[in-house]
Amino acid sequence: MLNISTDSITAQIQQEKYKSFEKTSLSSANVMFARWMGGLFLLALIFMFLPWTQNIQSKGKVTTLRPEHRPQTVQSTIAGQIERWYVREGDTISKGDTILHLTEIKSDYFDPQIVERTQKQVNAKTGSIGAYQRKANALSEQISAYQEELAQKRNQLQNKVQQSRLKIITDSIAFKRAVLDDSIARVQLARTESLYKEGIKPRTEVEDKRFKVQETEAKVVDARNKVNIARQELQIVRTELRQVMAETAQKIAKAESDIASALSEQFSTEADVSKLSIQVENYRQRNAFYYVLAPQDGVVAKAMQAGIGENIKEGEAILSILPKQYTLAVEMYVKPLDYPLVNLNQEVRFLFDGWPAIVFSGWPGFSFGTFKGKVVAIDNIISDNGKYRILIAPDEKDGKKWPTALRPGSGAQGIALLQNVPLWYELWRQLNGFPPNYYQKEEGKSEEPKLKAPVKSLK
Repeated sequence: MLNISTDSITAQIQQEKYKSFEKTSLSSANVMFARWMGGLFLLALIFMFLPWTQNIQSKGKVTTLRPEHRPQTVQSTIAGQIERWYVREGDTISKGDTILHLTEIKSDYFDPQIVERTQKQVNAKTGSIGAYQRKANALSEQISAYQEELAQKRNQLQNKVQQSRLKIITDSIAFKRAVLDDSIARVQLARTESLYKEGIKPRTEVEDKRFKVQETEAKVVDARNKVNIARQELQIVRTELRQVMAETAQKIAKAESDIASALSEQFSTEADVSKLSIQVENYRQRNAFYYVLAPQDGVVAKAMQAGIGENIKEGEAILSILPKQYTLAVEMYVKPLDYPLVNLNQEVRFLFDGWPAIVFSGWPGFSFGTFKGKVVAIDNIISDNGKYRILIAPDEKDGKKWPTALRPGSGAQGIALLQNVPLWYELWRQLNGFPPNYYQKEEGKSEEPKLKAPVKSLK
């Protein structure tokens, strides 16, 4: 029927009497289905414009925030043999508690009195240092005595030199006088001989004058000899002065050499004393290392060494300790593609193994059973697995604390929250394989940036 007229006769016809009406009319189920499909489409269209929080998901594990709070191994500082255990696995220990006792296995340290005997060597060497010092002081005093003796002898010989010079002057004057007397005697002899030839002077007077000349000649020779002797004495005194100075300088040099040898022995002995003192302290410290002590408060987790009498090497792990007080954190790894999207203090939601949760990754506000954290450290160097490590600590401002029963090593699923975008945009981004948006607000601007699709070159 075309239903052209407004006056309908459908109500006046008994449609149940005619099978054609039954075959051509629509059932109520079809109408209901059409209505439901229209409603669902409208609801889906509305959902497309709902905000969706972009996120980065990655698996991680629970660790501690500070390195000293992480499980550690206690190692032996020295090599030794296990003598006695003082703890067992599961015991709670405090810092400084004795873990085990070791005995010596190296022959260099078997002597039980090695510290006392080495200390005696130190004392003996220290006494030698004093003896060398006294020897050096005695030699210094000896040098002072040599110098004083040299000064006295120098003064004495210098006086002799002065006396020899004066004696040379005196003998030179006497020599000149003798020469003058000799010349006068010769003149007198010549005059007397001339007068004798003239017969004025007697022969005896001539002979007297000749004797006088011989006598003056002898005096000249004697005066010349005295001058030469005085000059030789001056040279002898000067030579003696130089000899005394050379001998004294040799004695002083020998004493200084002995002082240098004594000081060298003293310094060498002081070095030996230092070495022996270090050995004494090392022996004392080694004695303290026979008892392995707990480095901090904690719980004994696992013993790596076994029973009594087992030898262990220096630096070898003995047991592991879980610190008693620690602050939990989660380390997770992100892909290099997502690395620029992670910032310090960024919010991260976690699902911990063993704690049930209902998660809507795009609507964190509707999730149940998740725990909040913030990024506190980001590695700048890629790890061996080809990803970047980030460290997340609990958010102190969040009222919901992390579970107290959570332990390091547990698994965790991290969801790093990014920007809010429409749901249709997120679906379009996922279908095209684009990375999440990377926008940072500039300071002083409060408006949200416009959403832009990442540029992808098509070839």
